[in-house]
Amino acid sequence: MKKIFAALLSASFLLTPIAFASQASAAEHRRPVIVEKKVVVHKYRWTKGHRMTAAERRHMAEVRDYRRYRLSPPPRGYRWVRADNDFLLIGITSGIVSSIIAAR
Repeated sequence: MKKIFAALLSASFLLTPIAFASQASAAEHRRPVIVEKKVVVHKYRWTKGHRMTAAERRHMAEVRDYRRYRLSPPPRGYRWVRADNDFLLIGITSGIVSSIIAAR
């Protein structure tokens, strides 16, 4: 009885990797499934008085050459940033939008 039990146990240890190997090789021959992820872009409509978070301010491109875009020089404590196709005059410390100019 012990010999039969030992033979069955050793056979199960030997056959288990073979069974999983055949499943893995069958999975390799299947066509790959391509999942397309749709990216939804929300266009934000900026309003005067909107408080921008620090994360939003970090992702904005600062406009240092404002004369190139025919913008007035920013007053002390403000800066011009470009968001999408708009120029925003925001407060440096508060992040409040005080002026919006649409670019061409």
